[in-house]
Amino acid sequence: MSELSINLKWKLGEGELAPGKFSNSHEISFNDNYNITADAAPDWGGSPDYTNPEQALAASVSSCHMMTFLALAAKMKWPVNSYEDKADAYLGKNSKGQMAVTKIVLHPIVTFSGEFTISDQDMKDMHDRSHRYCFVANSLADEVVFEVSL
Repeated sequence: MSELSINLKWKLGEGELAPGKFSNSHEISFNDNYNITADAAPDWGGSPDYTNPEQALAASVSSCHMMTFLALAAKMKWPVNSYEDKADAYLGKNSKGQMAVTKIVLHPIVTFSGEFTISDQDMKDMHDRSHRYCFVANSLADEVVFEVSL
């Protein structure tokens, strides 16, 4: 079993640890050589200049879905030339009345090399399979959907 980890660091700085008086801004390190600054979502007092956990979750789902799609496409010998996505994360109350990312919508766009084409149904089926096999999507309790642009 793989263990995949990040390092997260937060310091109080000049604020006071009291409601509305401190910054949630923090550093996340990946593989000890790539760092990002993260914060709360802007609606929760965070800076729009930094990523937030909800965006990071959407990015994780999108990235996993893409890698799964490419692995399946390679097995099918589909000549994928490019893959783009815009992932949207929606905040709201879940079925337990708790604040959560209640939905993630992927908008994948796939282009192929040369004259290769597939049916709309084959593309939808491949995205459905990609979703079912995506490790990250399988780890989530709430809804993840994809809207394929054909």
